[in-house]
Amino acid sequence: MSANSAGSWWGNAWVEALEALSLDPARLARGHAYAGEGNVGAISVTPGRIITYVRGSRPRPYRTEIRLRTLSDDDWDRFLAMAAADPAHMAALLDKDMPHSLVDSAAEVGVDLLPAPGDLVPSCSCPDRGHPCKHAAAVCYETARLLDADPFVLLLMRGRAERELLDELARRNAAHSAREKPAPPPFPGVPAAAALTPRTLPPLPGPLPVPPHPGHASGAYPGTRGAPDPLSLDLLVTDAAARAHTLLTTGTDPTAALTPWQDAVRLAAAQPGSGLTASTRKLYATLAAAHDRSPTDLARAVAAWQQGGLTGLSVLETPWDPPAGPFDRARPALAAADLPRLRPHRNRLSDAERGIQLRLGRDDRWYPYESDPGTDDWWPTGAPDPDPVGALTELLDT
Repeated sequence: MSANSAGSWWGNAWVEALEALSLDPARLARGHAYAGEGNVGAISVTPGRIITYVRGSRPRPYRTEIRLRTLSDDDWDRFLAMAAADPAHMAALLDKDMPHSLVDSAAEVGVDLLPAPGDLVPSCSCPDRGHPCKHAAAVCYETARLLDADPFVLLLMRGRAERELLDELARRNAAHSAREKPAPPPFPGVPAAAALTPRTLPPLPGPLPVPPHPGHASGAYPGTRGAPDPLSLDLLVTDAAARAHTLLTTGTDPTAALTPWQDAVRLAAAQPGSGLTASTRKLYATLAAAHDRSPTDLARAVAAWQQGGLTGLSVLETPWDPPAGPFDRARPALAAADLPRLRPHRNRLSDAERGIQLRLGRDDRWYPYESDPGTDDWWPTGAPDPDPVGALTELLDT
């Protein structure tokens, strides 16, 4: 099974640590299939933890976490000193490679980079008490693919982000080279009169080309008391990167005109699970409290946003009086189609006893709503339709 799970030797070492942990080959096989079928969501890697959501046999995905011991400051100091002293090790890391010689040299100074059997500690919100369950196994197999592409993912799990490591390696390598080379001759000075003589400076270089896709959040997030939730912080960083990329490529920010509440609804609507998972529940509570709203208010607004974007949110929150035209023609059209008669009020046609409603948006589309019969708790449901007959028919069929 593991031969097809990773393409690099260090990725296979990760898989071997997983398979040594398990007492049930059947769960491993199911986890391997889950990973291959795309059931593992986006993986968040922070020092000592891998967190993601895995779709199983139930509609709601499971929150799955793999913990791995981080290296101490002394461990990192020995590893960095060893790597900076060997140009081959420096070149391998810059090329996103992890040769056996690097791992062996690290082990010689007492630093174990790769996990050994028993180093991986899985946990999952599913009811399966297997160790690991198939969801945790799927996350481990998917993580092996990440390690194939970038061994710095393993180093981040052990406690240090790529940029931090490379900067420290460069500093140590420069200091190491300086100790081995003679000091250069003093740099010749420049007379003050020459330095202050007016001159025309060359033009600044042009901007760098815009990358084809937005960057992705990576690195260590603070884990101290009172610090932002890592998953919420990851969401904000990823969203900021996407907005910056759009601004660079189009010259406009599509979210610039949104109010803070509308932007909060947009952020919440971008999350899977409609606020039902543990992480999105916390995000919903935080966003709602910041605008003196309840999580239910936010969930209703998210449903409207997913139904029709900013226009759908306006249909939810702002009744209006449409001019003569499509609204006046809607009731005769519904009657001709032998559909229930709805009572008009402003831009809405309702049957409270049945719990069905159509709302006309300013884009001349009809937005279906439903409520428990006899109550006034309307929720957006289904897709808007320019034809009231189509919108109501779809609503009655759901």
